[in-house]
Amino acid sequence: MPLILLIVALVVLRYFEVWKFAELSWWAIGALMVLAFLWFEFLEPMLGFDKRKAHNEDEKRRKARVKQNFDNKP
Repeated sequence: MPLILLIVALVVLRYFEVWKFAELSWWAIGALMVLAFLWFEFLEPMLGFDKRKAHNEDEKRRKARVKQNFDNKP
């Protein structure tokens, strides 16, 4: 996600020609976009980061369900 925010910030700064970002090549920003695409489509699933996030969400739901069931018992 930080990579996407960086790309958006660079696009805005380049478009409005702010400070030294006015000299930044659109090719460099495009290369960052390609890098982000490759990361999210290929590298992240290959390294298992997407499954780790899903597993953490499942674990949180499980803990909340267990806590709710034990808190309601008299």
